[in-house]
This record gives sequence, structure tokens and C-alpha cells, in this order.
Amino acid sequence: MSDLPPYYFRVRENGAFVYRVDTENRQRRIDMDQIAVVNIRNGQVKPHGDRDLSDEDMAVISDWMEERAALLARRDIDDIHRAVDYMNQTTHWAQSKASDEDLENVTDALLLAMHDLRSVLVRKKADRLISERDEGTSDD
Repeated sequence: MSDLPPYYFRVRENGAFVYRVDTENRQRRIDMDQIAVVNIRNGQVKPHGDRDLSDEDMAVISDWMEERAALLARRDIDDIHRAVDYMNQTTHWAQSKASDEDLENVTDALLLAMHDLRSVLVRKKADRLISERDEGTSDD
């Protein structure tokens, strides 16, 4: 049991509950003592109860928050790549398998979602092109 990490992070939507793991007790059981609550979105670390967090606690929590933010960013991009695959599969389904009733059921929702997505992508692309052009002209 001594191979357990000294900290455990119970992940929740906005961050995690942080526990210190203790296996060095008389009963040889795993004790988990909550020491903090962290919020990834706003970077807040709240000690649990009257607890003071040590420098080591804060360093471990900070490292976890950075790693978690990077993991979530990778997942977001992966989800988008999956969405592209789903769009391609949906196109194939609509072209080769969908009945008229199936298409009637989803066409309006798909068209609106695709129009909304296209509008955002075109606007963001234009903003990037304008920004790149402006950066190129300010160096002169």
C-alpha cells in the first residue's frame, strides 16, 4: 500500500477536492483527509476548514491544476476532431441510409447548427487574417 501517491484529487466539473493520503497508521488502512477545494476555471484554491496549506501542498496542487488544464485543452481539441468525423459520418448517413422521415426529423436542426458554426468560423478566420495583416503592416 505504500505505493499510493501522497495526494488524491477527486475530479469534479470545475476542479477537484484535494485529499492527503495516509497509509502510515496503526490500522494499515487508507485514510484520505480533505485539505482543499480547487477551481480550475478561476484558479482558486480554498483550504478545507481551518487548514493551512503547506508550500508542498500548494506546489502539488498548482502542478495538478496546470496538468489538468492541459489535459482538458487536449480533450477539447480531440472532441472537435471527433465532431468532424461525426459530420462526415452524418453526411454519409444522409446520402446513403437516411429515410425521408429520418431527414425530416433532423434537417432543420442540422442546417441551423451548421449555419451557426459556419458563421462563427468565417468571422474568426476573417479576424485572424485582419490581425495578421495589421501585424505585418506595423513592422514597416
